[in-house]
Amino acid sequence: MNRRARFRTSVFIALILVVMALFTFRLYALQSSRDEEAIRTANSLTIWTNVDAARGQILDRNGTVLVGNRASYNILIISYVFFNGPSPNESLLELLNLCDELGIDVESNLPVSETKPYTYTLDDYSSVWQGYFRTFLASRGWDPDMSAQNLMNNLRADYNIPADLSDEEAYRLISVRFELSIRTIEGIPLDNYCLAKDVSSEELAAIMELGVPGVIVETTTVREYNTAYAAHILGHTGAMEADEYQEIYKDLGYAMDAVVGREGVEYAFEEYLHGTDGLLETTLLSTGEVLEQKYLKTPEPGDNVELTIDLGLQMTAENALAQVIQNLQENGTGSKQEGKDADSGAVVAVDVKTGEVLLSASYPTYDPARYREDFNELSEADGNPLYDHALLATYAPGSIYKMVTGIAAMDYAGWGRYRQVTDLGVYTKYADQGYTPACHIWTSSGGTRTHGTVNMMQALAVSCNYYFYEAGLAVSTEDVDYVAKQLGLGEPTGVELPENTGMRANAETKAEVYAGSGMEAWVDGDKLQASIGQSLNAFTPLQMACYTAALANQGTRYKATFLSRVVSWDYQDLIAESEPEILSQLKMSDEAIACVSEGMQATVNDYSGTAFSYLNGYPIPLAAKTGTAQHGSGGSDNASFICYAPADDPQIAIAVYVEHGAQGGNLANVVRPILDAYFSQESKYETTYSENTVQ
Repeated sequence: MNRRARFRTSVFIALILVVMALFTFRLYALQSSRDEEAIRTANSLTIWTNVDAARGQILDRNGTVLVGNRASYNILIISYVFFNGPSPNESLLELLNLCDELGIDVESNLPVSETKPYTYTLDDYSSVWQGYFRTFLASRGWDPDMSAQNLMNNLRADYNIPADLSDEEAYRLISVRFELSIRTIEGIPLDNYCLAKDVSSEELAAIMELGVPGVIVETTTVREYNTAYAAHILGHTGAMEADEYQEIYKDLGYAMDAVVGREGVEYAFEEYLHGTDGLLETTLLSTGEVLEQKYLKTPEPGDNVELTIDLGLQMTAENALAQVIQNLQENGTGSKQEGKDADSGAVVAVDVKTGEVLLSASYPTYDPARYREDFNELSEADGNPLYDHALLATYAPGSIYKMVTGIAAMDYAGWGRYRQVTDLGVYTKYADQGYTPACHIWTSSGGTRTHGTVNMMQALAVSCNYYFYEAGLAVSTEDVDYVAKQLGLGEPTGVELPENTGMRANAETKAEVYAGSGMEAWVDGDKLQASIGQSLNAFTPLQMACYTAALANQGTRYKATFLSRVVSWDYQDLIAESEPEILSQLKMSDEAIACVSEGMQATVNDYSGTAFSYLNGYPIPLAAKTGTAQHGSGGSDNASFICYAPADDPQIAIAVYVEHGAQGGNLANVVRPILDAYFSQESKYETTYSENTVQ
């Protein structure tokens, strides 16, 4: 028994010893593992990266996405990891050479010219960046007034740039080393250095294959244009100008290198389109291995902006305008083939009852997706494709202004719409002063034809200058100016995009324009020219369209707008919505209302009307007016055309203007396709795209 008891006791003790040994080994293993992890993470680094929020989308009135975003990659360099790697300069030079080979632009803010003799380029940078540069110099104890050449010599020595490298290679290394080192200075709150932006997946693979320590990838988005149309409306994005960060965007919480709207809708609705950036925390080992990543602040995309324009109408307008101008350039118009020097123009259409801009086309134009690639060529091209002729160019309206003179004569000088004037061809009232303006039909016929005796409605239809010389002299300049102002000419339209307000011909304007010349006085000759839309009258095509809509509304002018509504990025919340807003109201007599309506309809329907041969028989009743405007730049006259439809229940108002277009009637060929698309039986705003049409 004692022997058996001793055996059992020995086995039990042995088991206890085995268990204890196992626990001891496990504890040792755990401790060893923790020690290894501690050693492994002892040299870790935590970095914080600003994550750009995706910009909101831009859509047309039907929900078609005009501008969206696509995934993109940026290449960042983390200094801590990069300089822990072997041979930083050699690795960096290899990386830069590959970027050159792939055609990747390297980002750098080194404020020194790229070639000798080195000069500072500080004026190209914001005051904030200039301050950072001064801090950089002070951190090294260098003279803030040192020359650019001395700076480059010092940096080349500090960064241990090999002497056998060319000046070009040395500059490239220094420019990147500068970006890396300036981010290590206390008091300079810059994000990690972005070596290159918008790198393709193929380029990314080639770069990462180099295995350069500290080079990491940032996934982001860039703008993507889904249409080749509406370039001047949509605009583009880009980096901030020199002082914009300090003056505008800093207080809005933008990063210094944030992309912002530069022109068009991108600029006008920046507050909605720009999202809220996020903040990403990343823990790295000295080898570059990522231990942990987490968002301290999740990026929130910008809001979506829905515009009032219709892409189908916009396409129709741009194509029709281009076709008419190119046809003029090739063939001219009339017996004298005038208009071959036509080079630019615009067409704008607005909703009569709301002021919404349905289309705004400028010619020549460009593909917004290729703005940066084609910029140099576009900036030197004939007709200035980068310029928005619809909102920024101002032109003498010509005869489309005659409704202003007619309304003023009826409502302030007692004229009636049946008041008759006999056209004698040459207006001789001021012949003793050497001033004898003539009616266009007289000059174009070689002095053989006049309009005869016409009333005001007939004078509008045939565009009789002689009639409106008389009407203009019958009423004060102040009353004519008031009518023009209330109808929106020479006044802000209220549109969100930058616009030119132009000017009206009156005594104050002339005194200002001719100040100090001895020609400041407003005389009767000025009144004559102003009464037919000449003199100093100068308005944008957008203003002309709003003016046409105001005539259609019997004097009520609405604020023009490109904004339909703004919705959150997920379409769950309505952020803003445009409502019709009346800017001015001209009280027009029934006589004036009837005269304008009947005269503009007669322009289309009467055999002698200036738009008869172009639009007579159109299935929807139209009211229109043609115009021809002289100018001082030589060549063919400018051409203008306005209309609204239906004439008995106006919905759409259109204005067309072509520089050196010769005569306004020809511009009806721009208007007709727009009307066809607008009044399509399938749908008011539906447009059928032909095969292979790029949207």
